[in-house]
Amino acid sequence: MADGHLRSIRGDADHVTSRGYLCQKAARLDHYQHHADRLRHPLKRTADGQFVRVGWDEALVDIAQRLLALRQRHGGRAFALVGGGGQGNHLGGVYSRQLLAAMGSRYTYNSLAQEKTGDFWVNGRLFGSQSCHTTEDVEHADYVIFIGCNPYQSHGIPNARDTLRALQKTPGRTMVVIDPRRTETARMAHHHLQLRPGTDAFLLAAMLAIIVREGLHDRDFIAAHCSGFDAVEAALREVPVDDYVRRADVPLAEVQRVARDFARAQRACVRVDLGVQHTLHCTLNGYLEKLLYLLTGQFAREGGVNLHTLMLPMLGHTDERETRRGRPLARTACHGMHPIAGMYPPNLLPDEILKAGEQRLRALFVDSANPALTYADGAAQEAALRSLELLVVVDVAMTETARLAHYVLPAATQFEKVEATGFNLEFPENFFHLRAPILESADDTLPEPEIYTRLLEAMGAIPRRWPLLAAIARRQPRRARYRPYLAALLGTLAWRRRWAPFAASILYRTLGPTLPRGLAATAFLLPLSEAYARRHRVAVRRAGHRDGTALFEAIVHGRSGVILSRHEYAESWQLMRTPDQRVHLQVPEMLQELRALRSEPAAPAAPAAPADGASLLLMAGERRAYNANQIFRSPDWRKTDAEGALRMHPDDLRRLGLAEGGRARCRRRRTTSTCTCRSKPWPTPRASPGAPRRTEAH
Repeated sequence: MADGHLRSIRGDADHVTSRGYLCQKAARLDHYQHHADRLRHPLKRTADGQFVRVGWDEALVDIAQRLLALRQRHGGRAFALVGGGGQGNHLGGVYSRQLLAAMGSRYTYNSLAQEKTGDFWVNGRLFGSQSCHTTEDVEHADYVIFIGCNPYQSHGIPNARDTLRALQKTPGRTMVVIDPRRTETARMAHHHLQLRPGTDAFLLAAMLAIIVREGLHDRDFIAAHCSGFDAVEAALREVPVDDYVRRADVPLAEVQRVARDFARAQRACVRVDLGVQHTLHCTLNGYLEKLLYLLTGQFAREGGVNLHTLMLPMLGHTDERETRRGRPLARTACHGMHPIAGMYPPNLLPDEILKAGEQRLRALFVDSANPALTYADGAAQEAALRSLELLVVVDVAMTETARLAHYVLPAATQFEKVEATGFNLEFPENFFHLRAPILESADDTLPEPEIYTRLLEAMGAIPRRWPLLAAIARRQPRRARYRPYLAALLGTLAWRRRWAPFAASILYRTLGPTLPRGLAATAFLLPLSEAYARRHRVAVRRAGHRDGTALFEAIVHGRSGVILSRHEYAESWQLMRTPDQRVHLQVPEMLQELRALRSEPAAPAAPAAPADGASLLLMAGERRAYNANQIFRSPDWRKTDAEGALRMHPDDLRRLGLAEGGRARCRRRRTTSTCTCRSKPWPTPRASPGAPRRTEAH
């Protein structure tokens, strides 16, 4: 490090899980720390649309008064939190969610709710709770299928590139990629099923039908651990395998080989990501993908798929039975959408702001998110944001959304505050990595815990001073190990129950100052550690922590990550939330959608072309080596392809009369953009004659 710049970034050889492995995106984080759009002072937008610098007290007092007035006039339904905990800043997300309680609102919109809630919903039906989440034991599997993901670039598995190389080169192990594009991971695979875009459900249904019809499913596992198989089997036996494989445009022999080999593998798992969660039949895709490893018995075992523990409360659960019990769900005013895992999809936001009448959203806090750029239909998002009575953005950069805000509150960067990610999703060992600050905060920025705690104080939600709790926190003897403080905290919250939703800020103000310098925001991890150790007592002790307090101290004082718990594979069943601890395979909505596939019109041999014959099927969202950051979108991040070219097959390039490196105008349903064109040959088997090319858009 020199002059505040990160000159050299290396992996930590002492880290408990990475052992020095470094994602290529992390190696370029100086672009994040030093950027022309960094926010350095609180800003207020004036009547003429300009921004002026204001002090923190002035900004927060005015925001607090406007929020209280809004709550008084329209109630909590008029307020929503958007984002929260983005860019790996998950500690701050705990503090931002307290604002929902202060406003009496349940509405939180974020990209996770757009990307993953179909998966969460299916988990809830199969495993008993939407907070049950699976992880793939790729490191120990003999046979791995990657569907709609490219871990070579996007990671998502431990030490991704090293793990992929070992999977590729170790005799007796097989890697399969199901993806329309020949990704970096596909080029490493032993088999690449290059299906037609949007036909994942057809291909997965055909594979499952092959497994069931040929008796390759694990009858003993299903009998011991599952219910509802008869209904699933009946639906799969109806699948017209030849027709579905033809729709997917993949050779039948290859599909049969992969289905049979996966079913016969000793240890096998499936890894999916946004490629199947952001396409046609996305929720059905998630259901069928899970059936692949459940029907073959590759669950709750080494090398298979397992449930896992969570340290931070990332996911909630929406009990759909509440409507039958007379407690209606908190549905959105315009679309009537209920939450899944406690979240709402942000593509609904424009309508909930512009079309919901008196029940519309009138104020948003946008934290570490950029709806005007990254959410669908940017024009509608921008129009909705402009119409709000109050828009406050908390971020590190002057984003497109921040330029529309009434107030912009500058947050400290990941290097200027203590941070952690909640995506510690491992099993049987799970870990937690607390990242201590290494730089002083720039200019007049604040970390999110301080921003939200000050705002709650300005709103009168919590007192500004806590003399008794603070004194107990300062004076408790070392041997007491936080017991007097926790007793006092619980007594305080029992005395004033309205303070309970703001426990994170109370801990921050009282216990936080007694922790090592810069780590005050981690104080709320103390009760979480206690709860985690109670839930997983044996596994926590296997990891070397005698109780929750010892676990908390290990987290706070560790600098290379901490193993939270060590489980045995069979203990994955203890994480189930169904009353009988069995997997409930029969999900009526999904079986109905599976049967409905048969009546879906087959895709034409080629897309309908306009008069100029220049119709293309676009595939967007490819993860590249340098495009991981959605706050700063600067070409400085990328060493190659700084413009983000439209890549297409050389035949398409010639057919359209375009030249390599030339410029073209791409017209879509709502927008038109100009881009550079590049060609790249496809070394995998080509589509059948007349089929649409797989063309990529970035």
